[in-house]
Amino acid sequence: MAPAPLLSISRLRVHYPVGRRRLVAIDDISLTLHRGETLAIVGESGCGKSTLARAICGLTPATAGKIEIEGEPIDPSASRAVRQIGRRVQYVFQDPLDALDPSMTIGQILDEPLRHHFPGLSRQARRRRVEQAAEDVAVSRQQLDRYPHEFSGGQAQRIGIARALVSEPSVLICDEPVSALDVSIQAQIINLLRELQRKRQLAMVFISHDLRVVRQMADRMMVLYLGRVMESGPADTLFQAPRHPYTRALLAAVPREEPAAERQRIATLEPLVSELPSPLDPPSGCVFRTRCPEATAACADHRPATAAFGEPLVNCLLAQ
Repeated sequence: MAPAPLLSISRLRVHYPVGRRRLVAIDDISLTLHRGETLAIVGESGCGKSTLARAICGLTPATAGKIEIEGEPIDPSASRAVRQIGRRVQYVFQDPLDALDPSMTIGQILDEPLRHHFPGLSRQARRRRVEQAAEDVAVSRQQLDRYPHEFSGGQAQRIGIARALVSEPSVLICDEPVSALDVSIQAQIINLLRELQRKRQLAMVFISHDLRVVRQMADRMMVLYLGRVMESGPADTLFQAPRHPYTRALLAAVPREEPAAERQRIATLEPLVSELPSPLDPPSGCVFRTRCPEATAACADHRPATAAFGEPLVNCLLAQ
């Protein structure tokens, strides 16, 4: 019998009223995530990646849908959702320095989640956990009395990771965690995340637009476009044999140093050339059809059905 998912999301929607219209940020997304697994969420800027991540954490209220964390149902539309999710889901932000309070020392920053989530812990017990979290990300005890501005971007991101992990969550959401860092530092942070995941058996949602980073991190991958799932499945499958035209277009835009056979395969893919439509006025039928080189008249009239669960998943009339 397969183990129950650590995180389960069903029919999640996030809509915003804009005047008399409605902006659809996330539309009918379902997913599952198991312990020790990494699910990458990819797509262009504006596709809904960060909105989905924030809705999972309760930081953005959902319009509809259901979330279960470790078997406990959560109402993502309720104002108390962030308190229900609490320490079990933690967030690593894109810009490490902006995410750290400049008026607090590193020790105070790491202690704050413990004071909030574990009010019964003594000061000495909190200090031990702060020092352990710092040690896990290669931050010394002597550095705990310093302030964020005294650290480089890479060091600040290590501190951000320690802050996320000090309360011992089950799920870690990483929202573009290396995009603001130099390439050499990116590799160090990726290796750190993988080691911490292995050590703690974390489930991880990894948000990124960089498919080269995703290929190093992901077990499974979900491709978003205008708030809808275009394709999802095992990461290796989507990289080697993408079925949705949008997934193929994303892969075509990635600079690669591959063997000749792989370069020839990638050369047959067509990159995107036009701009993303406005989410306030999405195309009818398949939302990708206005940029799809394979679109037919039927794509304007019929919206591909979104499966509740199960992979591989391809929301394309031509692939069904």
